[in-house]
Amino acid sequence: MLSGVPVATQPADLVGDLPGDFVERVNGLLERIEEGLAEAAVAETDFVTEAARHIIQAGGKRFRPLLVVLAGLIAEEPDEDAIVRAALVMELTHVASLYHDDVMDEAELRRGAPTANRRWDNTVAILVGDFLFSRASSIVSTLGTDYVRLQSDTFARLVQGQIAETRGPLPGADLLDHYLNVLADKTGSLIAASAIFGGMVAGAPRPVLDALAAYGEEIGVVFQLSDDIIDIDSDSSGKTPGTDLRAGVPTLPTLLARRSSDAGDARLLSLLDADLSAEADLAEALGLMRAHPAMTEARDEVTRRAEVARSLLDPLPEGPAKAALSALCDGVISRSS
Repeated sequence: MLSGVPVATQPADLVGDLPGDFVERVNGLLERIEEGLAEAAVAETDFVTEAARHIIQAGGKRFRPLLVVLAGLIAEEPDEDAIVRAALVMELTHVASLYHDDVMDEAELRRGAPTANRRWDNTVAILVGDFLFSRASSIVSTLGTDYVRLQSDTFARLVQGQIAETRGPLPGADLLDHYLNVLADKTGSLIAASAIFGGMVAGAPRPVLDALAAYGEEIGVVFQLSDDIIDIDSDSSGKTPGTDLRAGVPTLPTLLARRSSDAGDARLLSLLDADLSAEADLAEALGLMRAHPAMTEARDEVTRRAEVARSLLDPLPEGPAKAALSALCDGVISRSS
């Protein structure tokens, strides 16, 4: 929940000190959204309900609903029911994509719990993802055709990002550029749509909606890049370090390290291409990465892009909602510093 103390693990706690009545209002909306997620997952059979609630009940950052709420509260008296519905559309679309991601990645854990494909099977996971997307589509239809169009366009972009990630970069393409483009499509697009949805509920004019779109995409990519740093340097965060490193998943620090032409990095580069299932090999790779200049370069890039995101908020009206969105930029910097 929202608080005055920025805590690195929950985005809702990354918004700094705000007026108490605003905090209470945001928390109340987030609670309604949480209840709505559980209700949206109810199906005609207990089995489908259980499977559909599997990832929802495991918790999560709820970053997308938070952005819908904060952008919606740009207006002094927005339609709070519409804010809740808009947030449900964004989070259900996100959760639906996670079921599909876990099948493609053959993942075994999601948010500390066995994935749906592991607990049941791939067919169940795919169909449950489809079920949740249908719930999102049903809810978005109550908001209007402009919302339907944006959700559809966003989902198309998300899928294309997933395809680009699955196929990998074309021969001769820059690996880092390809990675950042995938992040923009897979992660930034839905977070941008969340900010736009909130602005639409608030009745924001086009310049403000455009600013929210640009801000949302940038802060979404920055949040993922900060996760990249945490994966390597996460002893103080409570997360298991090296999860992506061991799986061979490209991240900002490893892609920056791969650009090195220093002969002294030969051992690190060989480890990045090696099987890191052995704890000793993973520990060595983590140690070399943590000492590498790529980590500083990655943190600098997160800070730079967070400041870009903050600057994009200039067209928004002054108030606690804008202050909270700005403070998110500080939160994503502090969580990976």
